[in-house]
Amino acid sequence: MSLWAGAIEDALAKTRSNIGKFGDQFPHVSTDGEGGSRYSTNLNPNIDWTDGFWSGILWLAYEYSGDEAYRSAAARTVESFRQRLANGVALDHHDIGFLYSLSAKAQWMLEKDESARQLTLAAADKLMSRFREKGQYIQAWGPEGDPVNGGRIIIDCMLNLPLLYWAHQQTGDDRYRRTAVVHADKSRRFLVRGDDSSYHTFHFNPENGAPIGGDTHQGYTNGSTWTRGQAWGIYGFALSYRYTKDPLYLETSKRLAKYFLARLPEDAVVYWDFNAPVNAGTYRDSSASAIASAGILELLGHLDASDADRALLEEGVRRSMKGLVEHYSTIGDDSREGFIKRGSYHVLGNFSPDDLTIWGDYYYLEALMRLERGITGYWYEKGTAS
Repeated sequence: MSLWAGAIEDALAKTRSNIGKFGDQFPHVSTDGEGGSRYSTNLNPNIDWTDGFWSGILWLAYEYSGDEAYRSAAARTVESFRQRLANGVALDHHDIGFLYSLSAKAQWMLEKDESARQLTLAAADKLMSRFREKGQYIQAWGPEGDPVNGGRIIIDCMLNLPLLYWAHQQTGDDRYRRTAVVHADKSRRFLVRGDDSSYHTFHFNPENGAPIGGDTHQGYTNGSTWTRGQAWGIYGFALSYRYTKDPLYLETSKRLAKYFLARLPEDAVVYWDFNAPVNAGTYRDSSASAIASAGILELLGHLDASDADRALLEEGVRRSMKGLVEHYSTIGDDSREGFIKRGSYHVLGNFSPDDLTIWGDYYYLEALMRLERGITGYWYEKGTAS
């Protein structure tokens, strides 16, 4: 059994155990520190931005194993998301793509369930409602006109745009694609710096879209590079290339990836911010390494065999994943409910700075399955084994 296959089997075993522990609730982060142990002490009733990742893990587990236990649990989460959208619960943010691409859209892609397709399209419309016509961007957080967040975009949103690209493919309505491209272009121009690092967030004048400046919400300083934000950019721009074939998006993803890999520490799992002082107590973010790995694998799927950077990217992503599996995974430790420890949610806010993160688990499992099976596009545009 390969290193990747062994890690997948351990993750699936933990997932099966967690189905019974979580019931109809959703995992978010652990809060016990020391790398993280249990999600089950901090579950929520589908009200957080992260709840789609549990659904996505269940759909991945079902696709990989064919085990009906995973499918049944995954389908129950989709019904929960149906109720969440109908009731408008905690959806005043841009993370609609995270929530519905990995739940309802995944069910549509695996089973061609028409009700799941319609739910995903309704979610795309919800995301479209966050586009601010005057400023020409998708507002990240809060209601329109919010005095703090009314003009804010964040790099995380690049992973929500595939919901709009998909809706365009399904309906032929160019409004979805046009909105995604406008936002991706603005993100490329203002969130990606000249040295290939990235801002976490950027502010615009909501009345006319005039740029105000970049800052951070979770990074070390406004001018630093928050590693999870850099990872979102790697994956997000690669996905925008998948749908548009605009070479500028591919170039941007590659630039961000090379910056990320050039700063890997010895064990190949990054600290929480590339500019944070490194000492014995500096927190890692295993989730950033997992997201970046999945994103680089997506990127590699679009590069020619002769590409000058291909070998560097391939070596970097395998090194990163090997570091996660060998040094940060919970393989063989049944006391931990997550797959990888030492993720950081919000270090400066002291909110789960050294814990399990459900998004880290999701992207870790996705990357493992890409490596093991040669799959090129989960839940975005389903690829086939190469």
